[in-house]
Amino acid sequence: MEPLAGPDTVTERVYARIGLLGNPSDGFFGKTISLSLQNFYAEVRCQPSAAVCFLPHPVHDSCQFTSLTSLVSRVQGQGYYGGLRLLMAACKRFYEYCQQRAIPLPETGFTLSYDTNIPRQTGLSGSSAIVCAALNCLMKLHGVGNSIPMIDRPALVLSAEQELGITAGLQDRVIQVYGGVVYMDFDRKYMDAHGHGRYEPLDVSLVPPLWLVYAENPSDSGTVHSDVKRRWLDGDPEIYAGMAEVAELAVRGRQLLEQRDYHELAKAMDHTFNLRRRMFGDAVLGSINLRMIELARSAGGAAKFTGSGGAIVVMFPQGGEAKSEQLRQLCSAEGFTVVPVDIAPPCNES
Repeated sequence: MEPLAGPDTVTERVYARIGLLGNPSDGFFGKTISLSLQNFYAEVRCQPSAAVCFLPHPVHDSCQFTSLTSLVSRVQGQGYYGGLRLLMAACKRFYEYCQQRAIPLPETGFTLSYDTNIPRQTGLSGSSAIVCAALNCLMKLHGVGNSIPMIDRPALVLSAEQELGITAGLQDRVIQVYGGVVYMDFDRKYMDAHGHGRYEPLDVSLVPPLWLVYAENPSDSGTVHSDVKRRWLDGDPEIYAGMAEVAELAVRGRQLLEQRDYHELAKAMDHTFNLRRRMFGDAVLGSINLRMIELARSAGGAAKFTGSGGAIVVMFPQGGEAKSEQLRQLCSAEGFTVVPVDIAPPCNES
């Protein structure tokens, strides 16, 4: 049973994210625009206690099942791993970061627990949200937030995931630290010199109405990057050119947002997906993901992946409300969920 929250309990919430433009070039020293998705979040609670403890989530970390059938159903829908390993990795990397930088930590115990409503395997960054929320709790509980600059925190979150063999880039962690809408430049020379990219918060009000479409229990999106990454490392000119073009669409997208030119922004979103499809191929992208894009376009929307698959972001350059209802009807008939995007506000830390 989870302990009752006391007056010193720290609770932190971190939101899912949407890659609006530029992804997946972020994994290839490119540029992206991402936004914080307030519709879905992970929440971590840190309560002072006599020892360091981790409370399993009743669903995501369940070790008791009514039958083999229920066990298999849970594994097929949720996978083998819950969030406890993410909490433990966050604690380890937080401690090591503070040790390396001589940041003193009080000897205090605590109990970590978590909850999340971020749909699994939808490319909405559910794992990194748990890690980021845990690190926020640890910083606040130990009173060291001012000693860990915001610009360093995305890499700290990523390092905890890398502890567990999770392959990812900085984009998701940047937007989950900064919130709001952020333009990111992962130029290789700058990254090598500074250990992080250039991150520029944008005015949230510049973003037009967007809709999220996602599939319940989609196939695992973790294989999407595999072949393209190998080809990029091998110097494949098609992949180099394709990723450069995707990155430049983020640059253009920032200009289009500032100009409120949403017709051209829609074209940029569609072109981003078309480039991705050309580089990755239909077999890698998967029939579920392709069908969501097809439905969005048939309703008059521009559409692209939010991340690595499982969800898409849709924009209607005109007639949004009427066309979004058409999109809902089309998607509902095939088991997809449609929700209007609610952008989380920027973090108010400096």
